Amino acid sequence: MWLAIDTATDQASVALGLAGVVLGQESIAGARRHASGLLPAIERCLTQAGAGFGEIEGVILADGPGSFTGLRVGASVAKALIRARPMPLWVAPSLLVCAASAGAAAQETVLAVSNALRGELFAAAYRMRAGSIETVLAPSVLTPDQILGRVVAPYRLAGPSAGVLGGQPSWPDARALLALVGLAGGVRAVSDAARWEPEYGRPAEAQAKWEREHGRPLADPARAHG
Repeated sequence: MWLAIDTATDQASVALGLAGVVLGQESIAGARRHASGLLPAIERCLTQAGAGFGEIEGVILADGPGSFTGLRVGASVAKALIRARPMPLWVAPSLLVCAASAGAAAQETVLAVSNALRGELFAAAYRMRAGSIETVLAPSVLTPDQILGRVVAPYRLAGPSAGVLGGQPSWPDARALLALVGLAGGVRAVSDAARWEPEYGRPAEAQAKWEREHGRPLADPARAHG
């Protein structure tokens, strides 16, 4: 049984199961509730599945880009779980989770977007194929005009910021992470979870403010010791 976690946007979600089989699912609305709500949501999923923590055999995590705080919460919980009981950690881009949650048809291209602040969007595009996923546009930070210049229609819009481009906003669902396991271009294994960090996509707002005020990059402790 696998545990899937997505905390990249304002609406977090958790799911338990295997590819094609969902045994439990929970969502957490509101970014400020991620830290306090994630472990209780996992416990509720386990109750739905009639299982305990010891029956989790692997963790699948949406690893960004997205909310800096949200991604940190998800990464911290995932690392704590696999430290407590060694098991595999798989990750997938959070925008791929948005695209996979949209229910696209085979061969359909999905353009997924979420808010990157400062008038920009996190954007990525994927083409859904039988047994695989093709990356049309790798996760990037772009303005709406730049996105429309890079991704050729037709495509389905997905993600929390789809409304900016004329679509209907949608949220990623951790159940889609379960379905990505085993697909080429889906999830990837993390070989060294202790040193792994999410793909934030851009610096946190606090870091960007510090760098603007001081006129130089803030040191990256992880890079300095890597």
